[in-house]
Amino acid sequence: MAYTCQNCGSSAEEPSNLCNPALEESGSKFCGAPASQVCNGKLGEMKYSCDACGSVSADADRLCSPSQIR
Repeated sequence: MAYTCQNCGSSAEEPSNLCNPALEESGSKFCGAPASQVCNGKLGEMKYSCDACGSVSADADRLCSPSQIR
């Protein structure tokens, strides 16, 4: 069973690996959440940032104005 972080969308098999775990995947946008809220060890999985506010996510669909991080 996978858990999803409600702050950044990272997923993990153990909820203790996430700072704000939920059993089901969140469909909400992550805009407005600063990169400092990304779970420990998951920042490297963030592949997109929002051009509007600077939030990051592993999935472009979760940001309002995504750009791929290079």
